[in-house]
Amino acid sequence: MAEAASYEIPTSVLETLVASGRRLVLDRRGSTVWEVETQQGRYAVKLGYPIKATSEWEAQEWTALAPAREGAILQQLDRANVSYGEWEHGTWNIQPWHQGDSLYDLWHPHRAEGVSSEPDPGEALSCAEAVAALHATGWAHGDVQPAHLIISPEGTALIDLALAHGGDIPAAYDFSYRGCLVHYESPEISRSVLHTGTATPTMEADVYALGASLFISATGLRHVAYPNDASRRDQRRAIVDGPHRPVTVPGVLGKLIEAMLSPDPADRPTSAEACKELSSGR
Repeated sequence: MAEAASYEIPTSVLETLVASGRRLVLDRRGSTVWEVETQQGRYAVKLGYPIKATSEWEAQEWTALAPAREGAILQQLDRANVSYGEWEHGTWNIQPWHQGDSLYDLWHPHRAEGVSSEPDPGEALSCAEAVAALHATGWAHGDVQPAHLIISPEGTALIDLALAHGGDIPAAYDFSYRGCLVHYESPEISRSVLHTGTATPTMEADVYALGASLFISATGLRHVAYPNDASRRDQRRAIVDGPHRPVTVPGVLGKLIEAMLSPDPADRPTSAEACKELSSGR
């Protein structure tokens, strides 16, 4: 049974929101995420708690700190209606709920059998603009992936900033960056994690991750091939040592993805350059 099964939103947090309803959205090792209804609108509530050691997992304390770390970052970015604090098992944050579809879900029709249509460059541009907007503030995201790009008619929201790097973090809530979801790691991030156990998020690595996100969302394939049951170490070795799959996405988007997946960070376009390329190709 998942550790988080008994971890309801603390009463003090619900009272702060004056919640009228709530829905569990995510329940995974180290965190739970809730969508909460209030008279002022919908909010996301994130709870973090430490992962206990098992025969399959090492103990991880940083997961308890992640919500407060993200809350501190969002406040530095002047995001409205964000708060964070501590609870019995770790930390929490409250932030406005972002309605929309993830990049992967939105592009599902392009992955259907027999379909080879080019995804909407405008939607890709919206994702690049969200990354570029964060980069313009001096922050690197550190965990760009399709699930963190939420697309709506109003634009794209880049969510889950708990691993971001670029400003001062309260020491009580800070922790070392140990990489992200490996499917979207750049070679330099994977190499550093393999050699030292940690890395530093960069804007160049974000661009690589955005390219990998566009690739998998358009094709259904990871940008680097490795077995589904490969360990994280083996996944990272494949990213460091192996070439990426051929980019079969048609048009301007495919050419851009190819450039974004360059193994050399210096050869990748910046997020702003990616926006310019997508804008000119529409």
